Amino acid sequence: MRRTSPPCRKYIGYCLIPSNKGQRMMVIKGRGGEGKSVVGAVLARLFGPNMKDGSVGKISENRFARADLENILLMVDDDMQMEALKQTNYVKSLVTAQGLMDLEKKGKQSYQGWLFARILAFSNGDLQSLYDRSDGFYRRQLILETRERRADRKDEPDLADWMTNELPGIFNWAFAGLQRLFSNNWRFTESARARKNRETVRKDANNVLEFLEAADYICLAPEKSISSKALYMKYCGWCDDNAYDALRQRSFSEYLIANQAKYGIEIDTHHILPSGQRVRGFKGIGLP
Repeated sequence: MRRTSPPCRKYIGYCLIPSNKGQRMMVIKGRGGEGKSVVGAVLARLFGPNMKDGSVGKISENRFARADLENILLMVDDDMQMEALKQTNYVKSLVTAQGLMDLEKKGKQSYQGWLFARILAFSNGDLQSLYDRSDGFYRRQLILETRERRADRKDEPDLADWMTNELPGIFNWAFAGLQRLFSNNWRFTESARARKNRETVRKDANNVLEFLEAADYICLAPEKSISSKALYMKYCGWCDDNAYDALRQRSFSEYLIANQAKYGIEIDTHHILPSGQRVRGFKGIGLP
């Protein structure tokens, strides 16, 4: 545990108290065989009945799943599914819950309950969304990568049992992380690698981000302008050249409209074509 990165230490400490002020979930990914399941087994003994095994995918798809986490401190998804989430509102609401929430159990009237279960997921890949490409979904993820398993490493089948003997020390280690998180106003300190991991996941989920950085295809400048149709056609050409699947035209335009301030662009309802026709387009972006 001593080699674990500071964000992991703070996050486990963060899970010791019933609070979602950190506004984050954690994903630890690796290729397999690095010992992720051992971490889950040790945490189960540390948290006892205050931890539950669960599924991020189930929270996303099943409206009854949140009620199972009422008054639970930590939910661990030991083997997160690789399918992209169809909807993210349940997951995001669980990560950011600050008060009573509407919960529902099968066959029973919905009611108000406390939800402060933090999410820790182990996976061989990234947590993606099928439709949600907002910054909020990815900003809420702390993404860590395990070290690769050495070829000459000898596995210790009783490692979890051995570490259980160190539970008081592990608790003190996590509590010190909680104190650091509190002193940092509930902000997690991320390494450059962790920030890069999250940015890579965002770009993989939304290739529009990478397209807007392709200076050979597009230019962001105040004096530029382009029609919505021409811009989308340029984007589709870039996707084809790079073997990417293009987003639907509506999704492409909606992303640009929602991020106008970020990229210094502006929706233009009176873009004039060379033929003199007025069409929808964008200012601040155009061909290089």
